[in-house]
Amino acid sequence: MSVAAQAAGPWQAAAGDARAASARATAVDLLSRLRDPDTAEAAGRAGARDGRPRWTPYSTAQGTCGLALAFGHLDRCLPGEGWDLVAHRHLARAVDQTTRDPVAGLGLFAGLAGMAFTTAYLANGQRRYRSLLEDIDDNLYARIPQQLPVVDGHGLAVGTFDLVSGWTGVAAHLLSRPPGPDRDRTLGALLSRLVDLCRPCRDPAGIPAWHTPHALIADEGMRLRYPVAVANCGLAHGITGPLALLAVAHADGPAVPGHTEAIRRAASWLAAQHVDSAHGGGYPSAVACPPAVRNPPAVRSSPLVPPGEQAPAPSPARDAWCYGSPGVARALWLAGTALGDSGLTDAATAAVRAVLARPVAWRRIDSPGFCHGIAGLLQVTLRFAADTGDEEIGAGARRLIDQLLGEYRPQSPFGYRSVEPDGTRADRVGLLEGTAGIALALLAAANPEPPAWDRFFLLS
Repeated sequence: MSVAAQAAGPWQAAAGDARAASARATAVDLLSRLRDPDTAEAAGRAGARDGRPRWTPYSTAQGTCGLALAFGHLDRCLPGEGWDLVAHRHLARAVDQTTRDPVAGLGLFAGLAGMAFTTAYLANGQRRYRSLLEDIDDNLYARIPQQLPVVDGHGLAVGTFDLVSGWTGVAAHLLSRPPGPDRDRTLGALLSRLVDLCRPCRDPAGIPAWHTPHALIADEGMRLRYPVAVANCGLAHGITGPLALLAVAHADGPAVPGHTEAIRRAASWLAAQHVDSAHGGGYPSAVACPPAVRNPPAVRSSPLVPPGEQAPAPSPARDAWCYGSPGVARALWLAGTALGDSGLTDAATAAVRAVLARPVAWRRIDSPGFCHGIAGLLQVTLRFAADTGDEEIGAGARRLIDQLLGEYRPQSPFGYRSVEPDGTRADRVGLLEGTAGIALALLAAANPEPPAWDRFFLLS
């Protein structure tokens, strides 16, 4: 059994009585506004305008399926109040949509794995949804082998292996399913690919196997910044996700050959990317391949970098779940507990303390939502507070609860308003960026029910 499993006890709400009551009441209010699938879907579609990811009923991150997950957890926190029926109605809406708009992807955030994760969460170990779950899982087992390209060292698009769309997210769902021949074989194949991803560097410049060459960089801004290749460090899209997944899967010992070494190698590389700064330092969103230097010489001899082009030297990202110290710290903590390595767990704890010690403005997370906002940082901090018993981190969690409650606007249509990249406000209701994700973080802070839903975000 892992160090983390040995240390884990009953989930303890971080909020005191009055704070917990306020957080719980706010969460219930948020979700009550979304209990009608028609209202929720209309709100989701309206909030997804202006180039934002579209609202898709079967999407867990940005759709009705994610609302079903939120209501399923609310039912665990407040059983007997009918929230399971609300969850069922939202799941039924998501499933019905697939008859007209078949699910093309396998990924956790907007594909089959996400639907399966939500359905299994609502089933909660009982026989409910058994036929639906078997149908989805059989589909996954049939299709996954077709989407397992060999890791050849030439780099991969992050969507091939990341948490959001790739191998990592699908494996996160399979880890939550009961053992069985099909599940074990498919999970083993995914874990083996992730181990291959973390093999020693063969490139003389030290470029890791998980790098993304310029031609495969999907994000336009990142493509402009990195002229050759990039190694992504985010929990959402980078090597941090595979590291966290491999660590969780290692709880009872290595599952596939090379498992332990892969965790140690990826964790060592990631820990080494820490960047000092005047604000306490942190982890970057990405690093250039080959590595950038802070003061590049006027003439470079490397044939890998085109003349006149120099990628930026790494700097700390914002303090969010998706990119930055919180997500990286959680992966390092999981890796350290899996390996019994106090150096990694100490580095993880120090990173979280540094985030919590910063003035709020320096964290650069203005939006209340989960992905790149206050709710995501709160959930990471709650996990660290529970795992470490560290009073400094516990106090930081309470401050974050107060900060999130301070953003609550009951007069607005859905209680919270997202802060957009251009500084404007928008009503978002989904799990990833909207009120559903905020409600789940508030419930985690206020209720003794373990927030097992955060496996979706690879925090447990």
